[in-house]
Amino acid sequence: MKIVIAPDSFKECASAHEVAAAIAEGVHRAVPDAELALVPMADGGEGTVEAVVAATGGRRVECEVTGPLGDRVAAKYGIAGDGGTAVIEMAAASGLALVPRDRRDPRVTTTCGTGELMCDALDHGVSRIVIGIGGSATNDAGAGMAQALGFSLRDDNGEELGPGGAALARLAVVDGRRRHPGLAACEALVACDVDNPLCGPRGASHIYGPQKGADTDAVHELDAALRHFAEVVERHLGTSVLELPGAGAAGGLGAGLVAFAGARLVSGVEMIAEICGLDAAVDGADLVITGEGTLDGQTVFGKTPVGVARVARRRSVPVIALAGSLGEGYRDVYGEGIDAAFSICPRPLGLTEAMAHVRVLLCDTAEAAVRAWAIGRT
Repeated sequence: MKIVIAPDSFKECASAHEVAAAIAEGVHRAVPDAELALVPMADGGEGTVEAVVAATGGRRVECEVTGPLGDRVAAKYGIAGDGGTAVIEMAAASGLALVPRDRRDPRVTTTCGTGELMCDALDHGVSRIVIGIGGSATNDAGAGMAQALGFSLRDDNGEELGPGGAALARLAVVDGRRRHPGLAACEALVACDVDNPLCGPRGASHIYGPQKGADTDAVHELDAALRHFAEVVERHLGTSVLELPGAGAAGGLGAGLVAFAGARLVSGVEMIAEICGLDAAVDGADLVITGEGTLDGQTVFGKTPVGVARVARRRSVPVIALAGSLGEGYRDVYGEGIDAAFSICPRPLGLTEAMAHVRVLLCDTAEAAVRAWAIGRT
């Protein structure tokens, strides 16, 4: 009997690797002789680097880079075991968690550090860069990233633009003559599971700006600046990003990566599944177990459990999902290949208590779920 265990992390309490290990212990209690394949997963957000490094036998690289507010921060990215693929979480260098609440202002925050991580990866000779763009503190359309990669972004006076989304309103010239030479031969893939355009009511500034510290006036200022940015980029680089689905992700970083790095926006979970070898692991499996912290109606929009279930469904393999909580709309996942979903909480528990005991709860619930599944088989 072969069982594949492919969960996401449970945010702030257990990594995907730790979740998989806890589930595996419970499975072995129920079926001691089962062959287990552990494939810790992610969907391009938090935990992506760890999942790829663990699954491929890769390594982490630590750099000191420019943080969202211009200070120096320590950030890590991963290089897969084959040495040819770098995996970057933009939040490690340009994330909202790096900015104190009372200093959050997307008019001034920069993606420069993300570009510096990309430069370091290119200097390591990688031929593919995978970038997860969740959790950003920025609204600069990747302008800071572009400058770190060697692009010059100048105003009408020939002065280089300063950091932040507001500065884009002065953009007049995009000059890529000194861009990093490694960009030409490197494939860039962006883990992006939203379809927001760059501007407008569903754009980067209106939808995501407020959570980054933008008030109403700042939202309108930033939206106008991004629109101007798109016009200048199209004029100088010949790339149209204004209406591109996903361009508004991470404060317009989706647009910037397409324009400056020739990137493709792809499903995060599908890309991570390919890198981690999930398809091969599911071949010949009798059961797949996945999970995430909260299973709800949003899970169907590109989250790990549904991405894993779609791989399993192509092979007619049943899927069980474990979650810290089952939120509103969680039954929607039953139409996406998940056959049964379980909360790991056996009784009413406060969040603090549940997080403190997550490994035990995962182990016990996995055992119970697999015992029930085994009864069905017999």
